[in-house]
Amino acid sequence: MITVKVKKENSKAVIPNYMSVGAAGCDVCACVESVVQIATGERMAIPTGLSVEIPSGYEIQVRPRSGLAFKKGLTVVNAPGTIDSDYRGEIKVLVINLGKEKVEVAPQDRIAQLVLQKVDQITWQEVTDLGDTV
Repeated sequence: MITVKVKKENSKAVIPNYMSVGAAGCDVCACVESVVQIATGERMAIPTGLSVEIPSGYEIQVRPRSGLAFKKGLTVVNAPGTIDSDYRGEIKVLVINLGKEKVEVAPQDRIAQLVLQKVDQITWQEVTDLGDTV
């Protein structure tokens, strides 16, 4: 198990947690003062009130919650979003309402999932030829 340091930037923030033993992602909650409404087609950056220190060689992917996406049309604009290991600012979830009605997000609503992923950096080698595709 990997440890990721998390800091509450807002006292009302909720530390992400797994909702089941086999869950791949931790649910992350909105840290808003009051209910926000997201109109059809509108994009919004929803604050979580959290910042993190991700170990080098890892990223956190921000993914939509399938229930919100299916039932309300609320999804992550840049899914999956990436939080780099050297980013220390507040995590905000970039959402878009693809549904037919406005979506309301209340304080501490679960709005996305966070998944820790191992990543390798690439060394690019310029060549004049590549192998054939079978």
